Amino acid sequence: MPELPEVETIRRQLAPALEGRRLTRVQVLDPRWCEPAPPEAIADALNGRVIERLGRRGKYLVMSFEDDVHLVMHLRMTGNLLLGEHDAEEPDHLRVRVDLDDGRRLLFVDVRRFGTGDVLLGSDALAEFFASRLGVEPLDANFTAEALRAIARGRKQPVKAFLLNQERIAGVGNIYADEALFRARIHPLRPVGTLKRAQLEALRDGVVESLELGIDSKGASIDDYRHVDGARGSFQDRFLVHRRAGEPCPRCGTPIEKLRAAGRGTYVCPNCQRRPRLRANRNARGGSRSQ
Repeated sequence: MPELPEVETIRRQLAPALEGRRLTRVQVLDPRWCEPAPPEAIADALNGRVIERLGRRGKYLVMSFEDDVHLVMHLRMTGNLLLGEHDAEEPDHLRVRVDLDDGRRLLFVDVRRFGTGDVLLGSDALAEFFASRLGVEPLDANFTAEALRAIARGRKQPVKAFLLNQERIAGVGNIYADEALFRARIHPLRPVGTLKRAQLEALRDGVVESLELGIDSKGASIDDYRHVDGARGSFQDRFLVHRRAGEPCPRCGTPIEKLRAAGRGTYVCPNCQRRPRLRANRNARGGSRSQ
């Protein structure tokens, strides 16, 4: 699934081409993309409008138009946005076609059809949409170790599940959670509320470093993700642990292991990221604890 670096890469590639351009025709070919709104309503709201700004919030791409109209798109698992000439051959699995006033065409392509598009009228509606879905932006200045400590305090869920919860931290997915936890030397099953201040500082730095490196690499192309011209990202060539099961840890040489955490395939170094010791409840006779 495209995560923050992949969506930010798409935003940076599309912004110079789209900002200031007028939409001459919007065709939603798959009604599932915009449910519950009908395709005709989306086209009516966007046809003829000028794109003022292309933004991002978490994993969402935000196309903002004149008159405070916004199109919020999520690529989900297999969505791609491709930019090409009006007469270019179109790919399979096309869900949305957008014609621009310079003769080019923006295409939303999605094999599994999980990607979505929502039109929101007004900045208040946009803010409300994100307020109920997304937490802090990890690349913003207010994402500090202290802020991370505040939202983690008292929580018993494993730190990997915490990082994947978009209502806590926006934009971090499976790839970047694995890479961040390795950098911070934290096991993904460690309860997040038990992390010490120094560990939270390392985790914050690991999240930011992994995301910034992903952006610098223009994203990770493992399966479906592509740039707007169809090219691949390169972050997959710079993974430290993700998808490297059996290979030596780049820090200590111990073979990387794969396990399940937060319902996802997760990669760790068992030496650098020590598994937390589980404590049993006191038994009735001796109050002994198993380690």
